[in-house]
Amino acid sequence: MKKVFAVLAIAAAFTACNDAAETTEVTITDSSAINATLDSAAATVNSASAAIDSTVSAAVDTINAKVDSLKK
Repeated sequence: MKKVFAVLAIAAAFTACNDAAETTEVTITDSSAINATLDSAAATVNSASAAIDSTVSAAVDTINAKVDSLKK
C-alpha cells in the first residue's frame, strides 16, 4: 500500500510540475474602486460578526438562565 501512495505522489508531482500555465499580467489603474470594494467587504464582515456575537450572547444568556433555574 505504501508503494501505491509513493507512485501516486510521484505521478502527482510530475503532473503538477509539467503544466506550463499561461500567466497574464493585470495592471491596476483605479485604486479607488479596489478600496471601495475592500471597504464594502469589511463592512459586510463586521455586520456578520456583530450578528453572530449577538446570537451567541443570547444563547449563552438562555443557557445560563436554564442552569440557574435548575440550581433552585
